[in-house]
Amino acid sequence: MKNYNVKKNTICPLRKSLRRILLYRGSLLRLQTLGVKRVYSYTLGKETGVSAEQVRKDFSVYRIKGNQRGGYHVDKLIADLESIFYHNGSQNIIIMGRGNIGSSLANYSNFIQRKINIVASFDIDPSKQRLRSEIPVYTLDRLGEVVKRFEVKTAIIAVPDIAAQEVCKQLVELGVEGIINFAPVILKVPSHIIINNVNLSDEIESVIYCVSQPGPLST
Repeated sequence: MKNYNVKKNTICPLRKSLRRILLYRGSLLRLQTLGVKRVYSYTLGKETGVSAEQVRKDFSVYRIKGNQRGGYHVDKLIADLESIFYHNGSQNIIIMGRGNIGSSLANYSNFIQRKINIVASFDIDPSKQRLRSEIPVYTLDRLGEVVKRFEVKTAIIAVPDIAAQEVCKQLVELGVEGIINFAPVILKVPSHIIINNVNLSDEIESVIYCVSQPGPLST
């Protein structure tokens, strides 16, 4: 195995704008269900808590243009936003670990609507491998086979922290380039690997801390 350097900030450079794009899409979908045909940047900004200028700036990054007087056509704008994520069709991903988090993700039905196709999961526990599930649970010796067969480039790590680094190395050596890490540990990876760390305990504790403060907090 190669020795990798710690990359604390190995994240997609467009991550912040992509998160706002997802917020815009969610607002647009709600407006679409209400029969709204056209929308303006200031409306989307008000819905998502940003300025109209920020909305236009985010759209310009992805070459999405509207009409100064007529705004944006809702149906077309939704299609334009979805093309950002779905331009290559459905994306095949795998889940490493079928504990509580891994199983919850495997059973999350909205992934299908987002064209996220979980093709397999992996766990060293024989009892997990016998689970009856639409998403099969394989042993680790089949990892390379599955990654190659389904051309997997993105994986979710939901294993205990003690095993996360070894699992991460295996994925990287098999050609996986994007990792969503639910293990509470900073992973060591090459500089080209994209990592999104999701620590649920940290998120909960940060919110608990903020709401317990007597006055407004400055960042």
